Amino acid sequence: MSTRTLLVIEDQKDLADLVRRCLEQEGFDVIVAMDGISGLRIAKEHRPDLVVLDINMPGLDGLQVCRQLRSEPRHADLPILILSARAGAADRVLGLELGADDYLVKPFVPRELVARVNAILRRAGDRMKKSAAIRSGDLVIDLSGHQVTYQGQPVTLTAAEFRILELLASHPGRAFSRDEIIEAIPRNEAVTARTVDAHIVGIRKALGPAAEHIETIRSVGYRFRAANC
Repeated sequence: MSTRTLLVIEDQKDLADLVRRCLEQEGFDVIVAMDGISGLRIAKEHRPDLVVLDINMPGLDGLQVCRQLRSEPRHADLPILILSARAGAADRVLGLELGADDYLVKPFVPRELVARVNAILRRAGDRMKKSAAIRSGDLVIDLSGHQVTYQGQPVTLTAAEFRILELLASHPGRAFSRDEIIEAIPRNEAVTARTVDAHIVGIRKALGPAAEHIETIRSVGYRFRAANC
């Protein structure tokens, strides 16, 4: 039985309840949001494994939600399935161009919904396996094992330090502001505006000679410089 958490963002209660029942019967934990604004908030707080997203919602519609999720480093790879009554080819193309992994038209067959969700999660899992480690010269960041080594020797980091290093190293060459770092780190890691710099100091100290990978960008924040860059 899967224990993965799915977020359903759907403003029609009867349809949201149907989708929830279909997915819960497959063993998923399901959270329902009735509008785009609360859906974004829940996504940030709970970090679901997949989002089932309606398009036609008042206020913040599904396309805007998809765009905002994809613009944030923390959710750049979050699997998204759009579930919409819009059946036109242009709507499908737009949804996929904004970063959705799949597009299912209403009305839908429950078994197809479940099949699409499982297929997206399998693809996401395959991507994770392929990128289970980040290597830059003699520095290796094992994402699945939550370990870091330099020249074969273990590097001791706190949970928050590991998350920050993971974020920067996953996007080499991109500068992250302090606010972006805070937003991208799970809230239980307690990274705040006053502690980001201290965490960076801790990372550099632990990395020793490999600290050169962490660059300070004046008036912006920090970025990861890959080896030979």
